[in-house]
Amino acid sequence: MSFHSLLWQTSFGGLIFSNQFIRIKTTVPSSSIYGFGEHEHPSFRHAMNYVKYGMFSRDQAPAFSNLYGVHPFYMCIENDFNAHGILLLNSNAQDVTLSPHPSITFRTIGGILDFYLFLGPTPENVVQQYTEAIGRPFMPPYWSLGFQLSRWGYNNIEVQRKTVERLKHYDIPLDVQYGDIDYMDRQLDFTYDKTNFAGLPEYVKTLKRDGMHYVIILDPFLTKDEPAGTYKAYDLGQEMGIWINNSDGATPAVGRAWPPGDSVFPDFTNPLTTEWWIQMCMEFKNIIDYDGIWIDMNEPSNFATGQQPGCANNNLNNPPYVPDITDGILAEKTLCPDSKTFLGDHYDTHSLFGWSQAKSTFYASQNVTRKRAFVLSRSTFVGSGKYTGHWLGDNFSRWRDMHMSIIGMLEFNLFGIPYVGADICGFNEDTNYELCLRWMQLGAFYPFSRNHNSIGSKEQDPGIFGEKFASISRSALLIRYTLLPYLYTLFYHSHTSGSTVIRGLMHEFTSDPQTHGIDKAFLWGSSLMITPVLEEGAKSVSVYFPEAFWYNFYTGDQVPPSWQKTFVEVPAPLDIIPLFIRGGAILPIQAPARTTEHSRLNPFGLIISLDEQEEAYGSLFWDDGDSIDSIEKENYFYAEYKFSNGELKTTVMKNGFPGTTTLAYENVQILGLTSKPNIISVNGKVIPSDRIQVFPSRSASWKLLVGHVKFKQRLTLSPTPPIAPPLRCWSPVLRRPLVASAPGPAGSRARREER
Repeated sequence: MSFHSLLWQTSFGGLIFSNQFIRIKTTVPSSSIYGFGEHEHPSFRHAMNYVKYGMFSRDQAPAFSNLYGVHPFYMCIENDFNAHGILLLNSNAQDVTLSPHPSITFRTIGGILDFYLFLGPTPENVVQQYTEAIGRPFMPPYWSLGFQLSRWGYNNIEVQRKTVERLKHYDIPLDVQYGDIDYMDRQLDFTYDKTNFAGLPEYVKTLKRDGMHYVIILDPFLTKDEPAGTYKAYDLGQEMGIWINNSDGATPAVGRAWPPGDSVFPDFTNPLTTEWWIQMCMEFKNIIDYDGIWIDMNEPSNFATGQQPGCANNNLNNPPYVPDITDGILAEKTLCPDSKTFLGDHYDTHSLFGWSQAKSTFYASQNVTRKRAFVLSRSTFVGSGKYTGHWLGDNFSRWRDMHMSIIGMLEFNLFGIPYVGADICGFNEDTNYELCLRWMQLGAFYPFSRNHNSIGSKEQDPGIFGEKFASISRSALLIRYTLLPYLYTLFYHSHTSGSTVIRGLMHEFTSDPQTHGIDKAFLWGSSLMITPVLEEGAKSVSVYFPEAFWYNFYTGDQVPPSWQKTFVEVPAPLDIIPLFIRGGAILPIQAPARTTEHSRLNPFGLIISLDEQEEAYGSLFWDDGDSIDSIEKENYFYAEYKFSNGELKTTVMKNGFPGTTTLAYENVQILGLTSKPNIISVNGKVIPSDRIQVFPSRSASWKLLVGHVKFKQRLTLSPTPPIAPPLRCWSPVLRRPLVASAPGPAGSRARREER
């Protein structure tokens, strides 16, 4: 960072510090500001035209207003292309105003001004420093990177069963099936409906035998009106005294929610509540053998304005200044601010509810499964990513919501919550064929990839629209499953060093101002660019290619150099989502299957895309996929790859996972060779010609595929001038990802299907 950059100057607006109102204003060194949440923002880079964002967790469908989580963090790309980040660690209701000076005004109605500055200088450095301070993101279990399916409104187990069978019929990958609140007995936590969902425990076991996993939903309110002694969750909670209380600090706050009768609300800031929660989750695990926990409505949501009999007229419930939040009432759809929690007034702790519940649920998930925790939370706060992933809430089946989902993913990666995605095809309203198909293509590249919709809406799983739709959805998901070793490695780096998984182009090409406003394309890590179709009827997409070598994922052809630093209209027929690999990358891949349990048995591969120096770099993290402490106990395999001077070198940095001893690359694909290699050897031994495919690229370069190379072998190319005719030309594997045959025993080979 240049020494003359002025990042923070408050003399412009001064400071106001009073009992329930604190305001501070600062100039910022540029107008490239990102972050602040959770809201539905129209663009990733914020407008600076006096836009105001309120932050106070609230149960509300995505809109230009305060939503489920609170993240008072922003990142700035300065005029000299350095980056820095600022966090205001404050849980009270607040808002910020972005002005064209450029400047930012912070207002909060409690707490203190606790600012943290992260100096970068790159965007990735900023996020790494930020997550070092607030907590590194959790390491997801491998199965949670597979495709997931949910619906509020299956209504009975037969509908759910037919839906899963429909995907199986079309051979669509599926790793996780969800139970929304309709599986419960009258929406009571830790119960299931023994009439409409009779046989659910046995059905879950059937899913697991097929390699799938089951995730249950739990809500943060419990009815208090069941007959005494019939509902243990409430009876035990009452005995332990774990509820959020009224302003007297003694009587439980009573509201209304999904369960029949009136509800009380667990106080997850109380350590006793975690003990209660773990016990109840453990006992329910003995009934239904679930694998993860989805926590919803945890803003916390209440179907009234405050609890019974209403909020008193005092300064906590009616402060002199209310930040720019929906309805302008702190108690709207939640509890009265003067309610009491273990940490203090709800006025101060309201937006911490989701964070505290996620932390308790993380430990509950670990305790009950004895495996790596899987938690998905709607409400989040600073540091939630250490315990939970997040979905972007009750979105709509509209084209604009696809674009909004990309912006949301980019922002939550800044917030240290990289395991994020939106409800594919939309939650509210009815979807349609084209919208849902394009969304399935986009959703195949969400870190959290789940199709989910609302009760009363039409079914929208990828098997409901027929063979053609299913085939296109299957192709997109098979690309995802092919790339899961790369995605899993990105999450390893996120967990250990705090880097982003999804990132904007400006993260990698910060000195190119054109990238600062791009939010309709995004990157997996540094190396895979996803450019989805986001407009109805479109058969092409405008793609900006920053200055780098780029390769078409499907053909392996290099993008023409004339396309660099320009927008190009790229064909995108209905069955294609355009994908591009950045030169200089090595991506580990694996032959896909219908579940990750089966795909993990298949052969690996490498895609090596060369840069202008004909070099490339990459890495692979691999473990058993679900052990709690595999990284801490060093029970994993980690290798770094380097291709340079015609040689691929694998450096094994950690070899603590015995499962890699028999693994091999079924193929190594090299893109962008300027000359055709004549001799190819592994550890000095020449490879037989029947294991080699070489073919020319339309971009005047060569593509190479070498079969069956073990993990720890060194591959060497001895190039000679091109000769004619070239060796047999064929459609590369990149044109269609490897497709596994029916699941077989460990080490079974996969067959290749070529288009």
